[in-house]
Amino acid sequence: MARILITGGAGFIGSHLCESFLKRGDEVICIDNFLTGSRENVASFSSHPRFTFIDQNVTQFIQVEESIDVVLHFASPASPVDYMELPIPTLKVGSLGTHNALGLAKAKKAIFFLASTSEVYGDPLVKPQREDYWGNVNPIGPRGVYDEAKRFAEAMTMAYHRYHGLDTRIVRIFNTYGPRMRMRDGRVVPNFITQAIKGEELTVYGKGTQTRSFLYIDDLVRGIQRLVESDYHLPVNLGNPHEMTVMDFAKEILKLTGSRSSIVFRPLPQDDPQVRQPDISKARELLGWEPQIPLDEGLRKTIQYFKERLQG
Repeated sequence: MARILITGGAGFIGSHLCESFLKRGDEVICIDNFLTGSRENVASFSSHPRFTFIDQNVTQFIQVEESIDVVLHFASPASPVDYMELPIPTLKVGSLGTHNALGLAKAKKAIFFLASTSEVYGDPLVKPQREDYWGNVNPIGPRGVYDEAKRFAEAMTMAYHRYHGLDTRIVRIFNTYGPRMRMRDGRVVPNFITQAIKGEELTVYGKGTQTRSFLYIDDLVRGIQRLVESDYHLPVNLGNPHEMTVMDFAKEILKLTGSRSSIVFRPLPQDDPQVRQPDISKARELLGWEPQIPLDEGLRKTIQYFKERLQG
């Protein structure tokens, strides 16, 4: 049994991690201020005897009395809707929040695990994206607040590893979906599913030829746990290497929901990536990991979740 602290633990990914570590027998301390997370996400295990919740903004000093074995830093707005509305909090959680979480891990002699993102690659000029690709990022564009916050967080994590000898991990997460995503998330999965269930037009930006790859949340959690248990400190991609166009994804959602919604096209947002396809060779080699849950299976579970939310 380990004691795991998760910042952003009431968010989409963070709450699934809390639940998974509890099921494994660990103690979990969740820190969240509900800026984009939700009490509902942790409600099913909030009374668990091995679960502790701390309502706090991690850009403030983090003080925990107990010993800690692993600090997982997942706090951050993570969708374009959020970081466009919250640009300064996004930059602060990537800088000050990361600094505080690293300081806690250092003080507790714990493993530090950073949740980074495929957005560090920006609008990539290579495909698929390998961890040694430095990216094509517009630092002053509207998406730069998120991209650069995560790139800075990676740099600070590596500085703590090299200067302080801190035991660190970095995961670069590609498009992940599943239950507990918010309907007003702004990303393509909740957008399309919600529009299809409501019988509204599905909004495709640009021509729909841009590509994405979709990983179900359970596969991601499994990969994160394996990376925690590894001894590898450089970034590792976790995502689905199977890429598809946004247009094809829209058609898949219409098929699975049985919706008769039409598709409408809107201008492509500035700096929106044209391709997203992870190279997961490193995850396969180091962690023996690759996605296992087929897209249609994961989408059916996610669609059911959204139907229940919309009916409730």
